[in-house]
Amino acid sequence: MNVDISSSTFAPIAKITLQQNEQIRLEPGAMVYEQGEINLEGHMNANGKKGLGGALSALGRSMTSGESFFISSATALSQNAVLAVAPPTLGKIFSLDIGQEHWRLNTGAFLACESSVAYNMVRQKLSGALFGGTGGLFVMETSGSGTLLASAFGDIEKLTLDGSAPVVVDNQHVIAWSSSLDYDIKVASGIFGFTTGEGIVNEFHGVGTIYLQTRNLENFANQITPFVPEKR
Repeated sequence: MNVDISSSTFAPIAKITLQQNEQIRLEPGAMVYEQGEINLEGHMNANGKKGLGGALSALGRSMTSGESFFISSATALSQNAVLAVAPPTLGKIFSLDIGQEHWRLNTGAFLACESSVAYNMVRQKLSGALFGGTGGLFVMETSGSGTLLASAFGDIEKLTLDGSAPVVVDNQHVIAWSSSLDYDIKVASGIFGFTTGEGIVNEFHGVGTIYLQTRNLENFANQITPFVPEKR
């Protein structure tokens, strides 16, 4: 699998070149176009389980983590087949190297990954599940090895923590973070942040990396809501 991400900050596209029999998984609806022979199919996001157990697993992952009930897979049937993918929001696409380091991803960050990359859903602390919005009761944690593509609303900022001091980040800006980092999800100063204009924040501790998105999708939605016509 070879990935070429266009240089556009506003609306990039990732062109993935696959050799025969190579397979990737991608978020439903992410495909823009395909070139060459590619078999694209959807299936339940059941983490390998089949039958009723698979359906319950897919339903549980969807309800507790915000993941899609279905996930798509693409298999190349010819050499140098190209599949172009893009996220639903405007902003950056970036790759994470899975293996020596593993990551936790916020809801909506996943775009595509090699078949050798897997992920599990890990339970958050109760306070995080109730207030954080970072995937509800569970968040995605990677396993396996290979390349994973993630997306951000706006541009991306990479923060490297050396363990000397915690870093506090608005929850709506967190995209991915090293699984080695410990974190607490808190209400910002003031009553639910009303006095500061902030809401929920993530306080990270330890050594690792955090990827942030420079724009807040929830705030953006609130800004355009007054201009959206009401349904009659």
